[in-house]
Amino acid sequence: MSIPQIVLSVVVLLTSLFLIAVVLLQSGKSNGLSGAFGGSFDTYLGKNKGSSADARLARMTKWVGFVFMLAVLVLNLL
Repeated sequence: MSIPQIVLSVVVLLTSLFLIAVVLLQSGKSNGLSGAFGGSFDTYLGKNKGSSADARLARMTKWVGFVFMLAVLVLNLL
């Protein structure tokens, strides 16, 4: 195994663990029984959704997922 393959393998391992953690930290779309009936409280909190912790986690999931896919593709080409 060459040095770039080892480095990319470590990057894939770390990003996969981080991606699992970020996904597990996100809250579900419907929180319990109140989500089944529309949850008017969710619509009140929806105004600040762009700056909430869930929004940051969602953005982080997209970026980490992109880095993971890119590292796996490059590792596969090597």
